[in-house]
Amino acid sequence: MNKLEGTEEVVTNLVRYLKETLNPVQTERRAAEKFLEGIEGYNNYSILLLTLVSQDTVDMVTRQAAAITFKNFVKRCWRIIEGEPNKICEEDRGLIKKQIVDLMLSMPEQLQNQLSDAIGFIGREDFPNKWPDLLQQMSSKFETGNFPVINGVLRTAHSLFKRYRHEFKSNELWTEIKMVLEGFAEPLMKLFVATMAHLEKHEKDVAAAKILYSSLTLIAKVFYSLNYQDLPAFFEDNMETWMTHFLALLNKHNPLLQTKTDDEAGPMELLKSQICDNVAMYAQKYDEEFQPFLPEFVKAIWGLLVTTGIQVKYDLLVCNAIGFLSSIADRQQYKQLFESGEAMKQICENIILPNMAFRDADEELFDMNPEEYIRRDIEGSDIDTRRRAACDLVRALCKFFESQVTQIFSAYVGVLLQNYAQDRTKHWRDKDTAIYLVTSLATKSKTQKHGTTEVSQLVNITDFFKTNIISDLESPSVNDTPVLKADAIKYVMAFRNVLPREVILASFPCFMNLLKAESQVVHTYAASGIEKAVLVRQNGTPVITAEDVKPCTEQLLTNLFGAFSHDGSSENEYIMKAILRVISLLKDSAVPYLPIILTALKEKLMLVAKNPSKPHFNHYLFEAMCVTIKVGCKTNPQSIGSFEEALFPPFQEILTADVQEFIPYVFQIMSMMLEIHTDCPQPYVDLFPFLLNHVLWERHGNIPPLTRLVQAFIEKGPQTIIKNDKLNPVLGVFQKLIASKSNDHYGFYIIQSLVEHMDQAALSQYIKTVYIKLFQRLTKFKTTKFVKGIVVFMNLYASKNGGPALVEIVDSIQPKLFAMVLEKLYIAEVQKVSGNLEKKICAVGMVKLLTETPALLGADYKQFWIPLLQALIGLFELPEDDSLPDDEHFIEIDDIDGYQTAYSQLAFAGKHETDPFKGAVPDAKIYLAQSLQKLSASQPGQIPALISTNLDPTAAKFLQGYLTAAGVQLS
Repeated sequence: MNKLEGTEEVVTNLVRYLKETLNPVQTERRAAEKFLEGIEGYNNYSILLLTLVSQDTVDMVTRQAAAITFKNFVKRCWRIIEGEPNKICEEDRGLIKKQIVDLMLSMPEQLQNQLSDAIGFIGREDFPNKWPDLLQQMSSKFETGNFPVINGVLRTAHSLFKRYRHEFKSNELWTEIKMVLEGFAEPLMKLFVATMAHLEKHEKDVAAAKILYSSLTLIAKVFYSLNYQDLPAFFEDNMETWMTHFLALLNKHNPLLQTKTDDEAGPMELLKSQICDNVAMYAQKYDEEFQPFLPEFVKAIWGLLVTTGIQVKYDLLVCNAIGFLSSIADRQQYKQLFESGEAMKQICENIILPNMAFRDADEELFDMNPEEYIRRDIEGSDIDTRRRAACDLVRALCKFFESQVTQIFSAYVGVLLQNYAQDRTKHWRDKDTAIYLVTSLATKSKTQKHGTTEVSQLVNITDFFKTNIISDLESPSVNDTPVLKADAIKYVMAFRNVLPREVILASFPCFMNLLKAESQVVHTYAASGIEKAVLVRQNGTPVITAEDVKPCTEQLLTNLFGAFSHDGSSENEYIMKAILRVISLLKDSAVPYLPIILTALKEKLMLVAKNPSKPHFNHYLFEAMCVTIKVGCKTNPQSIGSFEEALFPPFQEILTADVQEFIPYVFQIMSMMLEIHTDCPQPYVDLFPFLLNHVLWERHGNIPPLTRLVQAFIEKGPQTIIKNDKLNPVLGVFQKLIASKSNDHYGFYIIQSLVEHMDQAALSQYIKTVYIKLFQRLTKFKTTKFVKGIVVFMNLYASKNGGPALVEIVDSIQPKLFAMVLEKLYIAEVQKVSGNLEKKICAVGMVKLLTETPALLGADYKQFWIPLLQALIGLFELPEDDSLPDDEHFIEIDDIDGYQTAYSQLAFAGKHETDPFKGAVPDAKIYLAQSLQKLSASQPGQIPALISTNLDPTAAKFLQGYLTAAGVQLS
């Protein structure tokens, strides 16, 4: 690998391109990213980036860009995958790990954060085995008393350990956590105690207090990560120390640390929020050990909730505090805390109702930042809202006190709705709160996919819809009281799976009409309502059918596409998702509108391709194109030409401009269109050399759709590939893929397509080399996935070219090599093959070997005939062997981390499995029986004798069943 020397010219260029990565002009930014991508494989590249970060003489913009680029590079490239290029040499890796901790600690905070994340990514791969001194490097800084440095260490520890919160339990994870606890838990606690002491001394010093609060917050975050998987003995033994200080911090108030704005949370709020999270975790997971401390925490957190204001800056604190109460309210052992009528009344009046109210800040968010409002309200984002927390507490209380809670809140709902009825202009917020209350009271269980799935018997959701919801949906003016209209739509969405069919049908035209509302929240909710309504099934039957929608198709499509013209909604993912669902529902009924739909989708594509910024919208846009093509070509396959005529020009532009986000989508749709043809039209032929460009195959996100497109070429134009001398480059792609543990299955897809569709005479000169490459890879690094792939491939080859051809080609590499193939691959591993089609291919190939390959009954291989038959019967009858070797890191396609153009499968572009035998072998068991009968007839008496004396009795019984089913017998 070449080295990137730190000459003045190289550094000047590097600085220029780093700055350009921040350029808002897409073409300039992409050119810079491409340049950096081109040099990142050189040795010393990462060291030069770190050097730029470290130099005070370099401007901060460049240092920041270098830090971000370094972090992203490490995230993508630090993991070493066998068979994949390693872009960071061992020398650079060693230098980075030696320097990065001290460098990070000496940097300003904005650079420190980036390098801290980078250490986290490196640690995820190398810690602890390849970076054993990291913990000691970090914990030794605790004794310096330098809190900016200590905070850098804590931030890094948080970055490193937070994955413990979501990783699956394993011996490897336990071993790592045990090692971390042994080296880090005690220093962390000592630091915690020392920091509390410092806080007492420096409480009046605002600057010092802020740094100390930041330290305590980070300590609390690390505490959460280290305690998440299980309660470590160290923390259990020292629980009193931790909990005493946590309680003191919850009760502590320092007016000097209050922020001056209503929006920004201060250091006190952030620390108290994290402490609420920590004690909620202890109450849920370690309730027995935590029991002595619980009453004081309930008292402190209750006090916090009733004294904390409604300003936005307190939202996280309030949400986590309510989350703590929710975590104990649904536990039998804490039931007595809420049993008294007075306690319940206080919770309802002083905690739930105030936090369910629609505040001025919420209205401002609704009007001024609708995308954020939508993200929080209907997407269930990571940022919990007060309202969601209050709703969760209602549900938790209802577990043991449903009747009592419903009674209390029913009275409040009545009062709130009465207030609204008296003055609808002034008291519309009361109705909003009432709807939220009813929704939380009625919902007993729900899922993200289906909404509410079980409702309380004490709340009549249909009556409430008729008396309070439908009026807002049917209101003549689509722009009046937008919040209540959004509430009404959301109510129907929430209960869509439990409301009667007539309610959904009555709501649907209202949703259509509300697409015309100017409010981004309202027309977005309307689109989401339509999308969800057409998916609702009750008792297995769709609630809304194509016949229901058919009369209003034109109006519906007009309103949906028209909604894109509203301010802020030109790339609204909910509208696009609704469009694709409606086309999918209508199917044939949508055909008259497809030309208009296609034109509108094409215009959208050309617009967003200039600067792709909304991944979900873009995904649904391509899905909508797929479903449009699918519906159109199902009715009339000849219409594929009109789709290609419309889409090829923008697709060519996307490929030429290298719009990386869209290229995998383009390849999927091109594959789908080519698969509809019976041959390979010229525009595809002209494109084929471009598809074999190695740069395209470097990007992981391109590999699945490119493989599919190359397979389609092989199927539809095998002669064209030979004529244009492209078989060798295709085999070059196969060779590249087969060398990679993560992509070898795509290599098998390509070589199997060649065997299935290509003229074998053209392939014959290369096939020996193919087998040599496969065996070399098998010897170098064998994985279960690769073994399955090679077994399926060899059986496909045998089924297409005959068993003798397979034996001949393998033995031409090394005499009697096929004996090892039979013993070590076929007999030992065929049970691992999964998938019905793959199993069928193996069965047919093995039948060909058993019954049409004389060498298998000859002196060299006869010993394997019975074990091979036994293995085939096992493939039919035994469960799949899904075991993995202990030392195998089985890499899935999704296992590749980092910023790469991701591959997002288009659901409506799905590829159908094709039977390589084209129906000639409907039942592989019958095929075995019939083939054995033919073999037996050609060698009377030999085959029955061989089977009866050697085959396992259980297998023999199954075989007799196949013979009986086929109506044949062995002679």
